Amino acid sequence: MSATEFNAGLLDEFSDALWLEDGLSRNTLESYCSDLRQFSEWFAKKRWDDRALTAATHADLLEFLAYKVSIRVKASTTSRELSSLKRFYRFLLRQGKIEADPSLNIDTPKLPRGLPASLTEAEVEALLNVPDVEQPLGLRDRTMLEVMYASGLRVSELVNLEAAQVSLNMGVIRVMGKGGKERLAPLGEEALEWVIHYIKEARSMLLRGKVTNTLFVTARGSAMTRQAFWHLIKRHARLAGINKTLSPHTLRHAFATHLLNHGADLRVVQLLLGHADISTTQIYTHVARERLKQIHALHHPRG
Repeated sequence: MSATEFNAGLLDEFSDALWLEDGLSRNTLESYCSDLRQFSEWFAKKRWDDRALTAATHADLLEFLAYKVSIRVKASTTSRELSSLKRFYRFLLRQGKIEADPSLNIDTPKLPRGLPASLTEAEVEALLNVPDVEQPLGLRDRTMLEVMYASGLRVSELVNLEAAQVSLNMGVIRVMGKGGKERLAPLGEEALEWVIHYIKEARSMLLRGKVTNTLFVTARGSAMTRQAFWHLIKRHARLAGINKTLSPHTLRHAFATHLLNHGADLRVVQLLLGHADISTTQIYTHVARERLKQIHALHHPRG
């Protein structure tokens, strides 16, 4: 058997194992195999004496990654390729096909943190005004958008929010965040009014006699999924004429960015967002800084 056939057999075994163990999609499996085939081809050109992937060393993997950097492959691509190599060689080690994992102690390259998609205050206003609040579903949608923008909730926190977590008297939400950490998120007068309006006018109509603790319910009287809310935002954004690439957390990002634009302290924003580490919150300062630069360029005589 040639080294090429031997390597192809290893990749087939690896792919089968991933499919059986993790149930990964065809696209994900192909992504792993594509990364490994690239390494296999590079390794074959480098090692004419022994081209079997089981013979690759720690130095070989480092040289391959250095080669990728030299041809200006994006850091995100190199990071993914290293992840594929690590998983492949852990598999070979478990199968007893190698005695040591050559991918050990190779650090994943640090990726530049992308700025989160956000909206201007005018765009948020346009988005909030899209739902038809004369209809129960429209009133629900408007209230959900208002609450997310006013309190900076994560999508999962919003769709799983229970009525008992909202204090209408105090105007706050008791949020159970990541890791079971609890925080209080203020609603603000506008969002509070919409919540009261929704509870009085729409929620019981949507429930149709059903009983649930979930605050925001679908037309079937059940809790909404993250995916459903994501489609809801995209649909309303399209109707509002917003052509930006949005994420499920777009209004959460806008919440943080607009607070900083109006002078909020970074530590306060950290608490409101429920971030354990302030370094996670600091990315929003870059968004706010870009906005300040735009304002300066637009309005300053020397801009």
